[in-house]
Amino acid sequence: MFLSSFEWTIAKRYMLPGRSEAVITLVAAISIFVVMLSVAMLVVVMSVMNGFRAELLDRITGLNGHAVVQAYGGRLDDWEDVLAEVSDTPGITHATPMVEQPLLATLNGRAEAVLVRGNLAEDINALSTSVLMGDMQTLEPGSRNIAIGSRLALKMGARLGDTLTIINPQGRSTPFGTVPRQIGYTITGIFEVGIYDFDERMVIMPMESAQTLLLMGDSITAIEVTTEDADRVREIMDPLAASLQDRAVVTIWQEMNASLFEALQVERAAMALALGIIVLVAAFNILSSLVMLVRSKTRDIAIMRTMGARRKSLLKIFITTGSVIGVIGTFAGLALGFLILYFRQGIVRAIEVVTGQQLWDPSVRFLTQLPARVDPAEIIAIAAMGMGLSFLATLYPAWRAASTDPVEVLRYE
Repeated sequence: MFLSSFEWTIAKRYMLPGRSEAVITLVAAISIFVVMLSVAMLVVVMSVMNGFRAELLDRITGLNGHAVVQAYGGRLDDWEDVLAEVSDTPGITHATPMVEQPLLATLNGRAEAVLVRGNLAEDINALSTSVLMGDMQTLEPGSRNIAIGSRLALKMGARLGDTLTIINPQGRSTPFGTVPRQIGYTITGIFEVGIYDFDERMVIMPMESAQTLLLMGDSITAIEVTTEDADRVREIMDPLAASLQDRAVVTIWQEMNASLFEALQVERAAMALALGIIVLVAAFNILSSLVMLVRSKTRDIAIMRTMGARRKSLLKIFITTGSVIGVIGTFAGLALGFLILYFRQGIVRAIEVVTGQQLWDPSVRFLTQLPARVDPAEIIAIAAMGMGLSFLATLYPAWRAASTDPVEVLRYE
């Protein structure tokens, strides 16, 4: 909808009412502020929720893969054949054997429940980017070297070079009963993957060492699977699950973390709805400011009509006036939202210092830092909603202005 020079001139004058219309100016300013704030909060919340889901998925699947093929009874004896079948399945990009078992660990009189995981050397080396201290290269097959999570090291007071004793209750049988198996391992690496539960419990060692600790021989407990598309993992794994149903069970990442990701989805939808209502409130503010403007400019509108201004011109003038408020508020909100996202971690720390409260507790949030991931499609949708609702809010006041009868107005002047 193009404006003539006359229409644009009048619209600009109405965007900045004079001193006599201070209330209208205040309402218009509030409208811009509310649109800006609501759009910014939508951008921040949706980006943080996207980042939280994506970061959590990346870190969880980075350790557990997109799916896990688990043996019935906890032991998979013919795992080489199963691994070959898994690797040949279309859509699967990587499959690797592993041994995983919850056990008990002691150090300096402290005991903690740990999750012992035995991996191949290539899988262990993939965690090198998460190492805080030490070297994953030291976890060679046959060695008694291990790497532990940073939170576990903190809780047990463990340092590099300390000996962590891991206890397997299923030890050897003696005339006096079963004696738990206890083996000491040297801590040569401390890592942090960023997921609190893993950093608090995980102990990584070579797969051969885990098999020896658990008295499993050449057996494994599971096969970790990575697919070409995490969102299509069910479709990819269904044929394999049917093929292995008498030997193993296939568990995909959605099932392993179903309650967590469903809660995230519900929270994301609820926050989007709540903040969307705030945008609607801002649109009503625009509507009220325009209604007030139309009432205060009734005489001017009547004079313009008698001078030959068409109804279409009046529609354009007031639609433009209100829409500009929405556009300014929307783009200011986008800028504010991106600014908050850029400095999000500093803002969280500043609020924590001022309030003395821990806003981002890793034990509750799973991740150690506040994540964010901007989705361009969502940003476009948020901008379109902000400007679209602002445009709709202008239609009624613009129609009222265009419907003004100059004869009735000027009769009583």
